Amino acid sequence: MLLFQILSHLLPLLVLVTCALAASEDLYKILGLDKSASERDLKKAYRTLSKKYHPDKTTGDEKKFLEVTNAYETLSDATTRKIYDQYGHEGLENHKRGGGGGGQHHDPFDLFSRFFGGGGHFGGSQQGVRRGPDLEVRLHVPLRDFYTGRDTEFTIEKQQICDECEGSGSADGVVETCDKCSGRGIVIQKHMLAPGIFQQVQMACDGCGGKGKTIKHKCKVCGGNKVTRGPTTLTASIERGMPKSHRLVFESEADEHPDHVAGNLYVYVMESDAVISEDEGQRTDGVFFRRKDDDLYWKEVLSLREAWMGGWTRNLTHLDGHVVQLSRQRGEVVQPGHVESVKGEGMPKYHAGHVHEHDDQGGEEFGNLHVEYHVILPDQMESGMEKEFWGVWEKWRNKKGVDLLKDSGRPAPAVRVKDEL
Repeated sequence: MLLFQILSHLLPLLVLVTCALAASEDLYKILGLDKSASERDLKKAYRTLSKKYHPDKTTGDEKKFLEVTNAYETLSDATTRKIYDQYGHEGLENHKRGGGGGGQHHDPFDLFSRFFGGGGHFGGSQQGVRRGPDLEVRLHVPLRDFYTGRDTEFTIEKQQICDECEGSGSADGVVETCDKCSGRGIVIQKHMLAPGIFQQVQMACDGCGGKGKTIKHKCKVCGGNKVTRGPTTLTASIERGMPKSHRLVFESEADEHPDHVAGNLYVYVMESDAVISEDEGQRTDGVFFRRKDDDLYWKEVLSLREAWMGGWTRNLTHLDGHVVQLSRQRGEVVQPGHVESVKGEGMPKYHAGHVHEHDDQGGEEFGNLHVEYHVILPDQMESGMEKEFWGVWEKWRNKKGVDLLKDSGRPAPAVRVKDEL
């Protein structure tokens, strides 16, 4: 009981200390900026970090989301930023206690909704929140990236909220309600069908184009459209063993608009065609491996002597640079078209979002490498070589050879009788 009373008295103190430590963190550092950051830099940092840490996202972190929001609200206001730059967190606290600006506490989701539209939450979690269409793209990466894993950057062109007017469409920030439709965006018109008979038709307001708002001084960058199109660079994490055509989800990275929450960007990871790299260090046999699920396939060429007599070694350079050795002892024959399976030298096996590490005791978490042998016969031989080979074959054919014609049971070909005429 005594211990409970002590803890109940200490708890408020611990909370106070925790808040003080959080408040002491540099606001510029929270946004990844320095004191020379411009207003545009602040907005860009807030856009990126607020989407990353939004609690509704899989990568969300509510604590960091609140820190980012608080940092942006403080630094985006000229008065509070000047106080913070001169006196730090203590100056801000004194400013708030003195009744100055910044003492009011705003809902962080309201700020988020002003940037990205909707009600501040992703995925239509609040009633009435509009969500924009999703966007699909294809990302082509080489087979090596599927084997080794890699973070790769890619750029898409999409619709973005205009930075110049912050999505208002107005150069001076003034947006007025349309007088003709009273902000509804629609008007009702009557059409006379016959004497005393009228029909009411609902139409988009031609005064505001159905938007319900009018802008006298349109933004010079977006032309009053509130959005612009431009490139956006994202990073895709290609995990080892990831299957071809795998779908990556980038939440709320589709076309933006201030009137709705952006939809999701779906990236389908495809395997690009094999090409010979200009960098000699990247030139491996594995570049030309063919993949099917967890297995890899390769065609190896042998000469007639190697296939018949054996006594050869091949070193295949795998996708990550390690060597896979193929060989036959002298006297070991390889038949044309023979397929050899090398266990544990295929693709890493990918399981529901994670990949198992390589098991050195058998490679059970890797697929197999299947090597198909192709035997190349000489187009022609010199007469001396031909006579020697013919003599050797005739000698051993007479001793141990099998007549394939007789063995097949097929009828013998008719002997052509010479025409004496």
